Amino acid sequence: MADQKSVWMHIGAGSFHRAHQAWYLHRLLQQGDDRWSIALGNIRSDAASLLEALKAQNGEYVLETVSPQGDREYETITSIRRVLPWDSDISALVAQGAAAETRVIAFTVTESGYYLTPEHALDLQQSDIQADLNGGIRTLYGALTRILKARVAAHGEPVTLLNCDNLRHNGERFRHGFLSFLKAKGEDALAQWVTLNTTSPNTMVDRITPRPTPDVAERVLAATGRQDAAPVMGESFIQWVIEDDFINGRPALENVGVELVDSVLPWEEAKIRILNATHSAIAWAGTLCGLSYIDDSTRQPDIFRLAHAYVTRDVIPALTPSPLDLAQYRDVVLDRFSNPYIKDTNQRVAADGMSKIPGMVTPTLIQRYQQGETPEATAVLPALFFLFLQRWARGELPYEYQDGVMQPDAVRALFAGEDPLAEFAQSEALFAELSRSAEFLALLRHTVSALSLQLPQMTAVADAV
Repeated sequence: MADQKSVWMHIGAGSFHRAHQAWYLHRLLQQGDDRWSIALGNIRSDAASLLEALKAQNGEYVLETVSPQGDREYETITSIRRVLPWDSDISALVAQGAAAETRVIAFTVTESGYYLTPEHALDLQQSDIQADLNGGIRTLYGALTRILKARVAAHGEPVTLLNCDNLRHNGERFRHGFLSFLKAKGEDALAQWVTLNTTSPNTMVDRITPRPTPDVAERVLAATGRQDAAPVMGESFIQWVIEDDFINGRPALENVGVELVDSVLPWEEAKIRILNATHSAIAWAGTLCGLSYIDDSTRQPDIFRLAHAYVTRDVIPALTPSPLDLAQYRDVVLDRFSNPYIKDTNQRVAADGMSKIPGMVTPTLIQRYQQGETPEATAVLPALFFLFLQRWARGELPYEYQDGVMQPDAVRALFAGEDPLAEFAQSEALFAELSRSAEFLALLRHTVSALSLQLPQMTAVADAV
């Protein structure tokens, strides 16, 4: 395979892929290893204009990175060699995914994009899933079904199906969801082929990548002289940990700093509980205080304290022992969030709370109770989200909140009821077995009450800053 050119097809044309995986494969090209390149496409039409802009630039674009000290660097990323135009039949994705040269099919979706229940089973009642069971292409499962059927019909070469996102145990849970989808669809032969001819390594990915704003293109032009219609910006920090379980070859990612491991679990748990959960908590708290950006919110003293306490008092004890220095990781994360040059919005980070609470927060709550401790510091996170949702229900958020699994009418009905907090705390979808715990409900009542008294003072400090 050393002399063959191979393709890494990525589904999901957002900023994160272009600042993360595409950067790593670009670094391989810079080292003279040109055996792999990327073909990039999207399932839905929302990235069609971006794909057109990238195609006009031969897949190239400028990545701007910025350190916490404000040092900016600019690099033209060249690893995307094919841009797959969108159409309603995803015909370009199907053709590329069916090609024998495509040895990895990777994808980046949000937590809600897997349509999993709190027990991590595929939620067959979701309307998008129902649509895809009937031949649609609204979800990753429907798209991969169409792509892999074409691959089997063409030649049946094995392929690695690789998650690049924040879902816990992402490879395992995607695989279970996909096989469940195929079973429900009656695609028994394809399910058997997937079982034998694909692997789904778990991964951990990390780089803060805000949605690009017009000033990114302005800085790119000033620094490089390049008129770029598709620049992307991210922080200087980057990390990628992958279980080394590729079924049909892979790029030499270890040569560009990717960590290839037997089990990604310690890195995954640290990142999801320390970085992702804290990120969302800061976004909810900052929004409630009238702040717009993550860095401003992190530097608000009370918000910094609650984030630091959550990790120190609950997450570190829950994850100890660990091969990682968790306290150092906490400090690095909070320093990254404080970066005043990133200007990541609370709106972006606050999204999808209905999926983030059960995936990122509830495991720590449960574990601390199992350890005989009351998770007072962790309870602040769902309490903040409750108050955030309360503002949403009143129409008082300063921006449009996006949540892939939230049922707006049900949330409005919850806050119109006699005891919204009790109904919130008793949601099994959010809190699993804690939804039946009187002790947890009492803790949440106390925490929400304390935060309700504290928020006006935090808002006053934020206004003064």
